[in-house]
Amino acid sequence: MRIYNLGSLNIDYVYQVPHFVRPGETLSSREMNIFPGGKGLNQSAALGKAGAEVIHGGLLNENDGWLIEVLRDAHVDTSRIRTLHQPTGHAIIQVEEGGQNCILLYPGANHLFTPEYAEKLLEDACPGDILLLQNEINCLDFIFEIAHAKGMQLVFNPSPFCKSLMELPLSYVNWWILNEVEGAELTGLQEPDGISDAMMETFPESNLVLTLGRNGSCFRNSALRLHVPAVPTEAVDTTAAGDTFTGYFLAMIARGAEVQTALQRASLAASIAVSRRGAACSIPWSHEVPAAP
Repeated sequence: MRIYNLGSLNIDYVYQVPHFVRPGETLSSREMNIFPGGKGLNQSAALGKAGAEVIHGGLLNENDGWLIEVLRDAHVDTSRIRTLHQPTGHAIIQVEEGGQNCILLYPGANHLFTPEYAEKLLEDACPGDILLLQNEINCLDFIFEIAHAKGMQLVFNPSPFCKSLMELPLSYVNWWILNEVEGAELTGLQEPDGISDAMMETFPESNLVLTLGRNGSCFRNSALRLHVPAVPTEAVDTTAAGDTFTGYFLAMIARGAEVQTALQRASLAASIAVSRRGAACSIPWSHEVPAAP
């Protein structure tokens, strides 16, 4: 089973700060690093490092081919990535002393997808193949329709959330992977149980994975409800935690693992990622992640 990930390719400028910059404040950072990033790149890298067969589709500036090399090094098929004259997307990331982050995103080439490019990317997709999408590229409405027509399993990580997402044909989504903030935006509710119940009421045929940070993760569908605790760890940088979780979870599902096993392994992988700095470079290889208990 192949996994297609049509997603962002970014350059991350990461600043270590004592606290997040407040309105009107000028703050000196203790350190600045440049890393490969973007939810699309991070999730493809996690899938590849977890051992999945993953094809990445994305756009970037012709001078930023080092991002493609990062994906190749993670065993990702990059043959369908295109280069353009327009600037690559980038992010300004503040990381405070506790390891939490806040992110300012510039989409750049990530918002230059066309229907023609999307069709070419998915031309050989088969029923049952997985399509992973986030909200850092454009053309999502057209891509949803292609995936649905081909009988693909559509996995949607609605991040960063915006109200326009509600205009998409969300009934096509087979797997939701979201955090509490995105769940609250989608449902208007705050508590995990309320979010899960509301999502199941609105999308009864879908599967829901809700990540809860230090409180672990939970899964819901029409027949099953699960909760898996987080793996205790000392957080250094949480930037790619959710992307690592997503990649490892989907890699396990694609190879036929039980949902609980997939959640446990994804949590273990994410706990390693947050103990390291950076985004894609913090994602562990499969051999670094202990077997799920």
